[in-house]
Amino acid sequence: MVEKRSAGDYFFLMFNYAFFILFTFICVFPFYYLFINTISDNGLVAKGLINFYPKGINFKNYFALRNVNGLGTAFLVTLARTLIGTALSTAVSGFCGFLVTKQEMWHRKLCYRFMIVTMYFNAGLIPWFTTMQMLGLTNNFMGYIIPGLVSVYNIIMVKTYIESIPAELQESAAIDGASYWTIFIKIIWPLSKPILATIAIWAAVGHWNSFQDSLILMSGAPHLKTLQERLYIYLTQSSNLAASMSTATTGLSDAQRQELLNTKTIQYTVAMVTAIPILCVYPFMQKYFVKGLMLGAVKG
Repeated sequence: MVEKRSAGDYFFLMFNYAFFILFTFICVFPFYYLFINTISDNGLVAKGLINFYPKGINFKNYFALRNVNGLGTAFLVTLARTLIGTALSTAVSGFCGFLVTKQEMWHRKLCYRFMIVTMYFNAGLIPWFTTMQMLGLTNNFMGYIIPGLVSVYNIIMVKTYIESIPAELQESAAIDGASYWTIFIKIIWPLSKPILATIAIWAAVGHWNSFQDSLILMSGAPHLKTLQERLYIYLTQSSNLAASMSTATTGLSDAQRQELLNTKTIQYTVAMVTAIPILCVYPFMQKYFVKGLMLGAVKG
């Protein structure tokens, strides 16, 4: 049976498609603009002549970044904290979310409400730094991992999602003698992949883009600086960066060295290198992200 559509329906469809195409273009164009400026001729980029398509395509800006001191180490530190922090945060949030769904948990409501209170009240930046210092988490890689293990918002999302799973599955496993840990690993964890993937994306983006903890906690450990803080330093001191890149590069003519002094392309290139990993990961996690976000919001 073919459904007949009125002129208003066709107008709505055309408007809908046009709106989302425009919206997609607005979202994608900044990344596209960054990319085409990083692979174009630096002289043309400096003059602002690269707007919609690249000119004089080359990848020397990316190769030149290899000569920047500390960038490789910062990338490895950020990658390590993202992988370790995301895995541990997802596991801890998942298990805590499972525990607060158990009616027999000791003072469950009190613990749950106390966790929620921490979302709205905190002591401030100075007490936080003092606490981290007393715990020995300054100038320590674990300062990136331990504070982010527990996220109250993620626990709430997991709790809400688990409550949408039929309780009979857990009850039948308990009757067969399964422990809480077995129930979580064998039943809850596999069924909660959508919401766990969702909070994993949140955790990964948060760790990858984190800047403040590196700036405050790692002042005495330059080898533990993250990529985002290096990016901040490069953007604010791009002239010095360009000079260091130029002097570190050998075998170039004066004209080629002058091109490397283009601070704008350095800023674009470093920003692109920082954004690429997240842009590559997100498409593979999108289906879990959307499903988990919607199903986790069914109950209140």
